[in-house]
Amino acid sequence: MARRGSTIILTLLGVIVLCSVAMFVALILLVGRGPSVPSNATLTLRLGGDLAETSPDNVVGYLSGTRTPIVRAIVDNLRKAKVDRRVATVLLKETGFTTPYWGKIQEIRDAILDFKKSGKPIYAYLEYGGDRDYYLATAADKVFMLPSSPLDLTGVATYELFFRGTLDKIGAYPDIHRIGDYKTAANTFTEKTMTRAHREMDESLNRALYDQIVAGIAAGRNKPDAEVRALIDDGPFLADQAKRLGLIDDVAYEDQVEEKLQPGSNKKRVNGEEYATVATSSVGLDRGPRIAVIYASGAIVGGESGFDPLNGSVLGSDTLIEYIRQARRDSSIRAIVLRIDSPGGSAAASDAIWRELMIAKQERANRPIVASMSDLAASGGYYIAMPADAIVAQPATLTGSIGIFGGKFITGGAYEKLGMHIESTSIGKHAEMNSPVRPYNESELKKITEQLDEFYQQFVERAAESRHSTPEKIDRLAQGRVWTGSQARENGLVDELGGLDQAIAVAKARANIDAGSSVEIVPFPGRKSFFQIMSEQLTRSEERSMAGFLAAANLSSAERQALRALRGPLSLFRRGELLALMPMAFLQ
Repeated sequence: MARRGSTIILTLLGVIVLCSVAMFVALILLVGRGPSVPSNATLTLRLGGDLAETSPDNVVGYLSGTRTPIVRAIVDNLRKAKVDRRVATVLLKETGFTTPYWGKIQEIRDAILDFKKSGKPIYAYLEYGGDRDYYLATAADKVFMLPSSPLDLTGVATYELFFRGTLDKIGAYPDIHRIGDYKTAANTFTEKTMTRAHREMDESLNRALYDQIVAGIAAGRNKPDAEVRALIDDGPFLADQAKRLGLIDDVAYEDQVEEKLQPGSNKKRVNGEEYATVATSSVGLDRGPRIAVIYASGAIVGGESGFDPLNGSVLGSDTLIEYIRQARRDSSIRAIVLRIDSPGGSAAASDAIWRELMIAKQERANRPIVASMSDLAASGGYYIAMPADAIVAQPATLTGSIGIFGGKFITGGAYEKLGMHIESTSIGKHAEMNSPVRPYNESELKKITEQLDEFYQQFVERAAESRHSTPEKIDRLAQGRVWTGSQARENGLVDELGGLDQAIAVAKARANIDAGSSVEIVPFPGRKSFFQIMSEQLTRSEERSMAGFLAAANLSSAERQALRALRGPLSLFRRGELLALMPMAFLQ
């Protein structure tokens, strides 16, 4: 009787397993078939929230066949729609961007302008008229806006948060040292207000970005720059005011816009998430010689890449080096494009990545390396771009920040205020160099200064070699100063302006691939298997619990930025580690 019961249970378990496998295979096959795109269709692309370079790996995304929208997915949808005869019109539905930067916005705007070369109409519908949303929308043929939404066009502002007063109150002291008057990342902790150099740099960046926004809006709305500047000074606007001033074409609800695009009941639509599953090769794109695109996103740390709930993607040197090795060992790859979206980070980790790229460059002289800069490619992010044969950046990319800082936080006073006392025992003259109880003594400070000087000189010399300049000229551009991509192009730190497609075009030219021919893009990292994603997610319980806490706390974007500024350097890097990290600001 017991044997019979066991047999029944085992049989049932077998049936369940077989059914699960069958359902999984069926789901994969169903997803793999892709959507059915009707003829004369309107492609609706929903744009908003934050923007990322790579999709987060998750089980739901894998099973559903869709992933978190990323910049390249949006650009590829527009590239496909440009040549896909089934797509007649594109509607951009903009719901409000939360990204604090402008480089990725310009990447998408470039793709919209390229799409318009097809002669097909493209319209923008603003559910929220934010500045980034509107700047992007002005590239479209017509701009519609929700009647109840304001056009929040007011200019550019940055906000810097300083913790020095708070640290003084709790008895903590930032014993941090830097090279470069403009290396202001540590100012968040060491100062109570902006230094003269800090303010000068921020004002310069704001002015450059403001000019780019004005130029984009003026070109899109066929207005003189002076008129756009005057209008911005009068903003924000009610929807009807924006229409009367010629900033938008009409005020309407979404269903009314759709009716204008396709009158009647027989509407043919396809949404961006569905269309993203249409292979680029199916419409004749991305075939031919192979070019590797290696994504380098996040703060640079030693070890493996990962995810931090406050800081987002973390770029591990070991992980990126492995991608570079895979690409350079593949003899079919004709060129390498390094796509950088990083504020920098660990100096040592950045140097390790630099070395691997130099090996790849020297190993095959006929295989070019091109750097493509996204929102950020500053400090350590610029350092890893230096081995490239050419550097391409968006006008609004934040780059440069050639400088270094390092040190520690003295927290002994905070413990004392709480009634605690720290004592230590040690052997070795500098064993307590990174003590959290006291500042560096004269001998220890000399050691720190030597390390900072050594890395800064190395940074400047390698930048000079990369840019075919001299250390003296680079030093004048360095000192930790951040530049926009357009400024960096003017001072020689960047070669060309544009996005990833422009970087690929440069790579093709340098690899002697015909400009008119298509190429196959080989991304690193590639898409992971279901079992890899499952394994990684099972080891991320701590990350998930922290992310869950933040979600439960319902923190605003500004509150998370404040936490990031306070926590980031403390959590991602080792005490006393030298940092090639750009300053962080709150951009309006």
